[in-house]
Amino acid sequence: MRDTDARLIALLKANAREPTASLARKLGLSRSTVQERLARLEREGTIRGYTVRLADDAETNALRAIVMIAADPKQADRVGAELKRMTEVRSLHAVSGAHDLVALVEAETAARMDAVLDRIGRAAGVARTLSSIVLSEKFAR
Repeated sequence: MRDTDARLIALLKANAREPTASLARKLGLSRSTVQERLARLEREGTIRGYTVRLADDAETNALRAIVMIAADPKQADRVGAELKRMTEVRSLHAVSGAHDLVALVEAETAARMDAVLDRIGRAAGVARTLSSIVLSEKFAR
């Protein structure tokens, strides 16, 4: 990735709604050049979309948990596919160490979270899980 693209992405991570003209000024480029770069980054799949981050208090009904998952290596793809079908699983990451996957799970009630965690634990190919409820987010970039 070019240095200018990296700087553009850093600016968008800080504020995805920043106007193109403002991005251009900060990068020392023309507005049309920034628009072209954004279009290319989107077309190439580097930028897959734009999102909204809510404050913790805006999601008062949502409980979040981080779930560490040890999976049978021969069934890792199957585990990933099954977790992807669970709407409460917001993201899934492959990691190294004692566990193979880390999932971020959201549910509206403790009972629903319990049910989702049970469902993850019963998924074919899951050997064991370790869950931690998220109390608060200290910062996000």
